[in-house]
Amino acid sequence: MLLSVNKIPDLFSPRELEEIERKWPQGIPAQEVIGLFQGRGVKLSEATFRKYVQLGLLPTSRRVGSKGKHRGSKGVYPVSVVRRINLIKSMMAQDMTLEEIHESFLAVQIGLEEAQISLDSLFNKMDDRVGRLKIQGHGIGKLAQQVAAGRRSMGDLMKKIEKVSSQLAIAGSPQFPTDQGG
Repeated sequence: MLLSVNKIPDLFSPRELEEIERKWPQGIPAQEVIGLFQGRGVKLSEATFRKYVQLGLLPTSRRVGSKGKHRGSKGVYPVSVVRRINLIKSMMAQDMTLEEIHESFLAVQIGLEEAQISLDSLFNKMDDRVGRLKIQGHGIGKLAQQVAAGRRSMGDLMKKIEKVSSQLAIAGSPQFPTDQGG
């Protein structure tokens, strides 16, 4: 009797994901994301990437202008899309459907993105205020350092929350039944 065994794709380790996030802090183009996965032998096409965006599994891109005349702009995605695709591929290898994956973590991901946008806006306002105070000649070096430290702490916290969110999504999958108590 032959057993059907799903081949688990060669996905990125947490350390590799952190390295990718350090390399692309300002965002990553879709082609780079696709190339990262295809380079590991993981099936990911441009059409599949777009489908994930349309289903709300991935955030939409933002346009970033290129330097120089008539260079136009390109779409870049938050580098967290690599982590999310990694999770999606892992969950699919466990026989979860896109619908099940969508239900398992979409609401949490949307909340995380909204929190990230709000916190970024707050820190941008504080940075603007610090900049204006410096221009006016106020000695606020220590305050500027505290704002910068707060921004770093916020980034670390958001990464921790996203990791917990990913673990919660996996915990609800068929391979990882939830705790039944006891």
